[in-house]
Amino acid sequence: MKLRRWLLLVMGIALLTLGIFIFVKNAMPLMKTYDTKQSLKSEVTEQPIVSAQKKPAKELYSIRPEKGEEFGTLSIPKLDATLPIFQGADEDELEKGVGHFAGSVLPGEKDNSVLSGHRDTVFRKLGDVGKGDLLIVTTSAGEFTYKVRKVRIVDADDRTVIVPKPRATLTVTTCYPFYYIGDAPQRYVLIADLIKKNTKV
Repeated sequence: MKLRRWLLLVMGIALLTLGIFIFVKNAMPLMKTYDTKQSLKSEVTEQPIVSAQKKPAKELYSIRPEKGEEFGTLSIPKLDATLPIFQGADEDELEKGVGHFAGSVLPGEKDNSVLSGHRDTVFRKLGDVGKGDLLIVTTSAGEFTYKVRKVRIVDADDRTVIVPKPRATLTVTTCYPFYYIGDAPQRYVLIADLIKKNTKV
């Protein structure tokens, strides 16, 4: 009976020792991982925070033109013509020259700058201008040279001519057909990419 108790006691001590050994063995890597994480956390916390934000690009136009204001010229070498550009594309502006659609960016800026004019006045010969021809816009911000990439003829109510573009684009529109009597049902559209700029800023 005593021998049996003694064997049970020895087995209990052996199992307890084995349990402690297994616990310590498994706990050590966890402790090391915790220490490493704490160390890394401390290093990250101590590092200075560097902003990855880029400096904003300098604006081409410090002052935006007011509605009805003449703010530049459109030169069309193919037609040997230089035309005044006015802010706005209502009848008041179109009677005086080329109108700049106020909802679009100004010439030279990234995105779509939209100009329009009457087919029976400033853009009487615009139909002679096509792919590969140059359009030069001069404003207070500098001189911007565009090259016509595409010619489109669209319905009068087609709004795709004023959609945003991923790069600096000049869109020039007028009524079409050129010799149509009354309100023309279509628009003649030149889409040109900026190929050269001489800025003053």
